[in-house]
Amino acid sequence: MKSIKLLDCTLRDGGYLNDWKFGQSNLVSIFERLVDSNVDIIEIGFLDERRPFDVDRSIMPDTESVNKIYGKLDRKQAMIVGMIDYGTCSLDNIQPCKDSFLDGIRVIFKKHLMKPAMEFCGQLKKLGYKVFSQLVSITTYSDEELLELVKLVNEVKPYTVSMVDTYGLLHPEDLLHYYEILDNNVDSSVNIGFHAHNNFQLAYANSITFLQKEAKHNVVVDGTLYGMGKSAGNAPLELLAMRLNDKFNKEYNINAMLEGIDESIIGFGKITTWGYREPFYLCGLNKCHPNYLSFFESKLNLSIAKINHLMSQIEPDDKKLLYDKNIAEKIYNEYLQTEGADIEDKKLFYLEISNKKLLIVGPGKNIILQKDKVSHFIEKEKPYIVAINYVPENIKVDCVFVTNINRYHNMTLSLKNLDNKPKFLATTNIECRNGKFDFVINRAPLLEMGENIKDNSFLMLLKLLKEINIKSVYCAGFDGYSDKDNNYYKPTMEYDFVKRESERLNKHMHETISELLNYMDIKFITYSAYDVVEDINSAAI
Repeated sequence: MKSIKLLDCTLRDGGYLNDWKFGQSNLVSIFERLVDSNVDIIEIGFLDERRPFDVDRSIMPDTESVNKIYGKLDRKQAMIVGMIDYGTCSLDNIQPCKDSFLDGIRVIFKKHLMKPAMEFCGQLKKLGYKVFSQLVSITTYSDEELLELVKLVNEVKPYTVSMVDTYGLLHPEDLLHYYEILDNNVDSSVNIGFHAHNNFQLAYANSITFLQKEAKHNVVVDGTLYGMGKSAGNAPLELLAMRLNDKFNKEYNINAMLEGIDESIIGFGKITTWGYREPFYLCGLNKCHPNYLSFFESKLNLSIAKINHLMSQIEPDDKKLLYDKNIAEKIYNEYLQTEGADIEDKKLFYLEISNKKLLIVGPGKNIILQKDKVSHFIEKEKPYIVAINYVPENIKVDCVFVTNINRYHNMTLSLKNLDNKPKFLATTNIECRNGKFDFVINRAPLLEMGENIKDNSFLMLLKLLKEINIKSVYCAGFDGYSDKDNNYYKPTMEYDFVKRESERLNKHMHETISELLNYMDIKFITYSAYDVVEDINSAAI
């Protein structure tokens, strides 16, 4: 029966979430809990000569630094390894194994670097280390390329060659395909390893598939405490230990793992999250590097569906997992020229409202408290009414300006109860249900960059009206922010504001509207903290 070793890489892969700053006490605590758990192999972090030594971090410039952090700890039965991303730590920074706290070194490398990286693995082996050759993005290898790698592995004979599902793209049948090529061709003295990521919620399932497969080689399977790791995270160590105890007669101490999670891991989860999430699913779905997602998100202009569509346009295939900003910019610029071109919709909206008195209604409390004032104005002036991010219960509106996906969701029932549905003016981050919006406007140019709340919908609409040369507008239901009272007529619409924040927001709104008065006449029907004209009149009295 094949031998199975369980490897924990929390201190290395988990470090992507906190820049490897676990803190010295956590480094020691995690290490000792893992030792107590009887895990076979503990990876204590990165060796990276570009980073200075920091006793609080698990990324270290050389092997001597490993000794400084961990050297006095009792490893008991555990094998201790570090990791090098090939090219980031030279042999000058690696002591002979006999002088180091490390027993082994894992070397990660991309496909195009396989030859020099495997030569480097051979040099580490000569220094006495158990060497793990880690195949980054195993899904990028063709069968021929994998066999080419196998030849190099069989020359060097590292301790382990590992399949790394860097972007969580593998399904069980794909994993087995790569596994069988390695199992049938790698020298029998070399272990085969697997390192999973969880973009498709398959890290644990794939790891079980890997463990259950009848194979010729001994194996090493990776996990992290609570799945802590880059992007979607890893296969949870405690789940793997449970499975190995139940089905493979192992005796891992899961309580020690749970104590480690409770002491040292849960706290980081409150600061930054990991695990299966929509963004990481998108990267997996499109087989793309996460930087493409970050690029499209940074444009502040796109719905999640549009981001998915743009990521699907990335080509050629060899650029998907090797981020190329020029390709991302080209795709986004093409989107702006086609789908994102909003000039025509601005013209149509202008024709919709021109030569009419325009009333904008917001969801402030005074839309109810001063409803008689609002009703009188509507009855007398018969304005074109635009509501912002909601459908008023007692006011028939002509159009709804929607900028917020949650507000749009909350309108669902209100809209279904209307006989005459309003038109919709939407920003590009919102996707329409059951058809298409009447007018769609690019979101990014309307944002208040540099502000805590950059997407204030009232200012966004005023900016749009200024751009299309509307000279006069009436407003109701824009009371201003408050940390003491409800800001909205419906409690379900509330945000939390601290006093200083609400005052600053009111000040910013007041100043921005003052500037807009140079271009358009803005009158408030109901009380508003933003009413510049009222303030001027009060000061004159």
